[in-house]
Amino acid sequence: MRKSSSAPCWPIWLLSHQFIKVFERNMSQPWTVRYRPQTTRAIAGNKVALEKIRQWLDSWAEGKPSKGAVLLYGPAGVGKTTIPEAVARERDWDLVEINASDKRSGEILSRIAGLASTQASLFSKGRLILLDEVDGINLRTDSGAIIAILRVIKESQFPIVLTANDPWDPKIRPLRDACLLIELKRLGLREGIPLMKGILSKEGVNADEEALRSIMERDRGDMRSAITDLQILTELKKSLTLEDTALLSSRDRTESIFEVLRIIFNSRTVAQARRALEKSDLDHEMLFQWILENTPSQIPNRHELERAMSALAEADLYFARIRKTQSWHLLSYALDLMTAGVAVAKETSPGGWASMKFPQRISSMSRSRGTRELRKGVGAMIGSKSHTSSRRGTKLYLPMIQFIHEHDPEKYRQIAEWLDAKEPLDEILSLEDDLAA
Repeated sequence: MRKSSSAPCWPIWLLSHQFIKVFERNMSQPWTVRYRPQTTRAIAGNKVALEKIRQWLDSWAEGKPSKGAVLLYGPAGVGKTTIPEAVARERDWDLVEINASDKRSGEILSRIAGLASTQASLFSKGRLILLDEVDGINLRTDSGAIIAILRVIKESQFPIVLTANDPWDPKIRPLRDACLLIELKRLGLREGIPLMKGILSKEGVNADEEALRSIMERDRGDMRSAITDLQILTELKKSLTLEDTALLSSRDRTESIFEVLRIIFNSRTVAQARRALEKSDLDHEMLFQWILENTPSQIPNRHELERAMSALAEADLYFARIRKTQSWHLLSYALDLMTAGVAVAKETSPGGWASMKFPQRISSMSRSRGTRELRKGVGAMIGSKSHTSSRRGTKLYLPMIQFIHEHDPEKYRQIAEWLDAKEPLDEILSLEDDLAA
């Protein structure tokens, strides 16, 4: 039996991205830390949301309000964690921060957050409880987490702030109903460029405004990414031009799932295959299922297919280990194996065109695992056909298809066949009809 190891012996071509990680670790203090706002007044943008938070916090002076918690939601890099930290600092409150997705048991979460919400502070100061990333809770491993958080909200004598990227995730609906929802939006050019200019001025860096505009547009208002990009581009120089920004990867570009798969299966280099991850808006394990399903049809050579499936099997083991032990440092190995590992297994030139298909494993997913992954997979199919993102396919078009299914079965059949996703669509609509019954 082969002994498993947490860090396999990689060939040199598979270590290129590790070099980048070493470089990043050796950089000076991250600017996202150095220039993190210390008060809410120093936070750029989202003024309406900040005022709502202040008013809600002030209302605690008259007793616990009807909504004992707020849910801050929005995309990455908009300040969902920074704002509670700044609030606690400027009010001289203790901040109790818990990453909800890190705790593997509702009992543990309840014990930690429960103590924080009921025991008095050492010097009788105020206290703010932050439950970060509640949409990252895994109900299969975090048993009772949602119920535990609801109990904490009900019993807490202190304000509670929850954060989520996706507040409409069905599993956190009970939390959504118990909270005051406050949306945080990405910064626009008018707010983001002055913020970047201020940082560069303190660092003694001269920058062309067009370069800053390019970074803002590339990162779509994600200020954490934009500030990180600034630091990377100016690490070895004290000027920044528009030409310099061409070195950055396009974080904001997402491709259809079929285009992403085409890149992986036809890549001639490891770097090219790895970059396919940047073009996908699916989560990593969902993308893994798409690659696994389509590898046999895309790599017909038996010996090449054996190597590709071996790489995917190794990747699956790493994902399982990550889920079991939360060892997220292993993620890069899984991603390399499922992209570069598959790409380099294919030595011969591509043959004739072979159609891609929906992952059968997702189609046959049991009711106990819910419909979330199934919905995301169908969203990817819709996004590919309608030339939009899988998220938009799931959030916007899938409800329309459900309406058509209920009112015009023949038109629904035509749409489902056009999408080549009739079986998974039927499964989703059947499950949701049962839940609504």
